[in-house]
Amino acid sequence: MARNTLVRTLHDVGLAAWFGGSLMGAVGLNAAAGAVDDPKQRGRVVNEGWDRWTPLNAGAIGAHLLGGAGILLANRKRVTGQKGVAGMTALKTVLTGAALGVTAYSRILGRKVASQQDMPVSSGTDPSAQTPPDVANAQQQLKALQWAVPATTAAILAINAYAGEQQRPSEMSKGVRDRARQLAHLN
Repeated sequence: MARNTLVRTLHDVGLAAWFGGSLMGAVGLNAAAGAVDDPKQRGRVVNEGWDRWTPLNAGAIGAHLLGGAGILLANRKRVTGQKGVAGMTALKTVLTGAALGVTAYSRILGRKVASQQDMPVSSGTDPSAQTPPDVANAQQQLKALQWAVPATTAAILAINAYAGEQQRPSEMSKGVRDRARQLAHLN
């Protein structure tokens, strides 16, 4: 029981930090950099913020993945025996892969922006007229991607809430009955 609680905690706290940090970055950090008076310092400020967040974010993602693997191991019988659980698990896996991909690509683009020292920008995701074209392109991509990470991790949070409902004893009994009926009709 204590192991399951630890696994669930790693999973949930990791996902919460991944979601919350990405949302704060999109809403707060990227936009707030535009408030810096010197346009050449705006990029430096936003890059410093993301560089400080990255190690914690990597730990949060690792905790989420480790916890998710533990939950899957603990619930392997439910995945095969309860109707709806396998599909929900597959969807959650796809969304997690998408969130990982978007997070990684955002970091690559962020490093590209950060590689230019003291370049003028309007904000963390908005170039200015003086921003070099390659950096401006990376910023424009980041402007869209900054919302993809919180969107995909929010979808995972919603699936977690649904999965929690599936674990109620009444839902588990119903799901096992429905799965048995489905298997009986296949034979």
